[in-house]
Amino acid sequence: MSKSVIAKYTINKETFEILIDSELAYEYITGKRSDPLSVLEADDIFKDVGKGERQSEDKVRKAFGTTDLATVVGTILKKGNVPITTEQRNKLIEEKRKQVIDTIARNAIDPRTSAPMPITRIENAMREARITIDPFKNANEQIEDILEKLSPIIPIKFALVKIEVVIPAELSNRSYSVLKKYGLKSEKWLSNGNLDATVEFPAGMQAEFYNAINNATQGRATTRIIA
Repeated sequence: MSKSVIAKYTINKETFEILIDSELAYEYITGKRSDPLSVLEADDIFKDVGKGERQSEDKVRKAFGTTDLATVVGTILKKGNVPITTEQRNKLIEEKRKQVIDTIARNAIDPRTSAPMPITRIENAMREARITIDPFKNANEQIEDILEKLSPIIPIKFALVKIEVVIPAELSNRSYSVLKKYGLKSEKWLSNGNLDATVEFPAGMQAEFYNAINNATQGRATTRIIA
């Protein structure tokens, strides 16, 4: 049995409503469902669902830049107020929290030491700063505000690292995919046949990179941070 609820989105003082199945809408919000139209209980954009009053095409086009139903519904689901249960909300917050922490850990360093930022340190700082996660807002869109709130507690900044890697000639082929994965910027062959490459990637991924390149080269690669 469907659980019909009304999702609302307000922009430029105009309200846009859709009648949806709350369970299917939750699946769409969390990425388990890809078709926004599949969550609809009625294939219309309303000004007031309760009164059966539909929004005009002109106002829909002005607000969303299109009258394509899938595009409009997708925007309302992602940016609007979508009623969900407390359990669903808590799950969504936890998922977004993990995404935020993962993004910070992969990109951030301690500017005093240039060392990657441990996940536990980020988690503790977020608790101390009483960071609130918006369950409906994209995780990446929340990062800047969260970093601003964390900065008084821990020194933190997003940075890239550039590393020179020298790989023995006989191991270059099996290592090339790792270099490509971590942002291969340049490559040249040395007179002894070894590969001299430069990679650039988010600074928080250094430990991950060193583990990957050491596995690919049996620990025989030499590395040097150059920027």
